[in-house]
Amino acid sequence: MTKFGIDSIAVYTSRYAMDLELLAAARGEKPGKYKKSLGQEVMSVPPPGEDIVTMAANAGSQAIKDIDVKDIELVLFATESGVDQSKAAGIYVHHLLGLPSRCRVLELKQACYSATAGLQLAMSFLREYPDKKVLLLASDVARYGLNTTGESSQGCAATAMVLSANPRVIAFEPGYGVATENAMDFWRPNYLHEALVEGKYSSKLYLSMLEKTWQAYLSITGREVQDHHYFCYHTPVPRLVETAHQYLLKLNKVDGISQEASALQVQPSLNYSRQIGNSYTASMYVGLASLLNNIQEDMSGKRIGFYSYGSGCVAEFFSGIIQSAYREGIHQDYHTDLLSSRQMLTYEEYEDFYTFAYVEDGSQQVMPAYQTGQFCLTRLEQHKRIYEKVESSIFSASVSPAAA
Repeated sequence: MTKFGIDSIAVYTSRYAMDLELLAAARGEKPGKYKKSLGQEVMSVPPPGEDIVTMAANAGSQAIKDIDVKDIELVLFATESGVDQSKAAGIYVHHLLGLPSRCRVLELKQACYSATAGLQLAMSFLREYPDKKVLLLASDVARYGLNTTGESSQGCAATAMVLSANPRVIAFEPGYGVATENAMDFWRPNYLHEALVEGKYSSKLYLSMLEKTWQAYLSITGREVQDHHYFCYHTPVPRLVETAHQYLLKLNKVDGISQEASALQVQPSLNYSRQIGNSYTASMYVGLASLLNNIQEDMSGKRIGFYSYGSGCVAEFFSGIIQSAYREGIHQDYHTDLLSSRQMLTYEEYEDFYTFAYVEDGSQQVMPAYQTGQFCLTRLEQHKRIYEKVESSIFSASVSPAAA
């Protein structure tokens, strides 16, 4: 039987980041507070000219490096940080990457769940057209107000996945558990530039939906917790994932597993999120890349359990099997260089980035030339966003804008 899944996966995040100890100092908190309470150490911060499109294009450029793009006939862009109420952000990426004109492009929205919705749509498409490929993009900027409770969990990233028949990285299995409820735990009104969140309620809902989707998945597939080697969870903050995994083990009355063994099932998937922060739609798949890049043993044949959650809310539990050629499609050296080469910001520089305002009156605005990898939002004019490929090294970063 033909398998379907991820043939290539790449992550991109901003070339700038800030240590959360600096934020704690600026907020009058103890230096280790955020690292202890969130399990997060650093947050990526986008400069002017970097947005969901540039991040997705950078991730996509890496993901398709050894792919014949003429086979890509569907591009799905999952985000809750959309730049236009009508035009799909993926249209910009389609152009920047030079993808074929014979290609459907759609934007998907349901909070942090929409990348998984895109994945399931893509699986149906590939079963109908197994000789084609799908480019699935997930890109977001997690943004809360300055000096709000959510500020310390901010971040940004994009994940790009080439989906295909006979994939090199992971083949997804049939059977899933899904649940939907009408809830107001997190929302982003059109007239605000920051998200609103009921943090404690959202965390409780995250856990209750984990229970519902797991029970549905278990009843449909018969796969027990012990049948899974590792787990990837949607990651608002790493500490919530650690709590959720313990909750899942408790629900299933899993005894005899040491705390160390339990941690090993999730900790490798959290390494990148600890250094990036929340990336909404991208976060669970950032976790998959982190898992595959940080486990040294051969992962071939290992079953991964996935818990995808999107506020509002929709959640899903599903699984996949790592394939024998997975190392060919995970871009390990690229990710190592990407995270190790970022420019660390001072608090003042972070605040300057955060408070930069894009014009909303149709006037022309030229972006200061910060490092944005291979692609940049160069200017706004007549309410249009102008993106271009730029000639600069993806791994050089200067916090001072270059000469325009």
